[in-house]
Amino acid sequence: MTRVKSICVFCGASNGKNPQHMEIAIAFGKMMAERGIALVYGGGRIGLMGAVADAVMKNGGTVIGVIPEHLDDIEVGHKGLSELIVCKSMHQRKVEMFKRSEAFVTLAGGLGSLDEAFEALTLRQLGIHDKPLVFLNALGYWDKCLEMIEGIIDDGFARESNRNLFSVAETLEQVFEQLEAEPAPKFDPREKLL
Repeated sequence: MTRVKSICVFCGASNGKNPQHMEIAIAFGKMMAERGIALVYGGGRIGLMGAVADAVMKNGGTVIGVIPEHLDDIEVGHKGLSELIVCKSMHQRKVEMFKRSEAFVTLAGGLGSLDEAFEALTLRQLGIHDKPLVFLNALGYWDKCLEMIEGIIDDGFARESNRNLFSVAETLEQVFEQLEAEPAPKFDPREKLL
């Protein structure tokens, strides 16, 4: 078992159609702050991203945002954080978020969230990091994505053991339970990240 001190959260830069996703994002931010877990995220002030960050800050927590210059330039960067890191590219953003996090949690989101979650998943598969990754499947949001992963495994393009690279939680409480149940990482990945 391990005590996670920082979580990188991947989630939408929009609100989505179902207001329950916003409620979940706010509740997750509050729960992180109450547990003394720092938020590391993409640095935006809009959508679910902004809501999680605001909830952590409102409840006395620490928030580290990492945003590329081109997004900060169009004023979507959050200026009220504990720390905002402005970097050159989307790639550098992910590297910084990965380095500063002890775990990854994916809430509802779009293509960017999917890209980030799958890169974290792939890097774990390749042995570049050994940090837990949880999909919060609230309201069945990730059902089709999880079915796709099962199809990839069934068709022989991924190993059955790849199911162990991530876990799926149906509730926010389960997210924290699953993170606490994970063994400590086997190695320090900082040197392996580009």
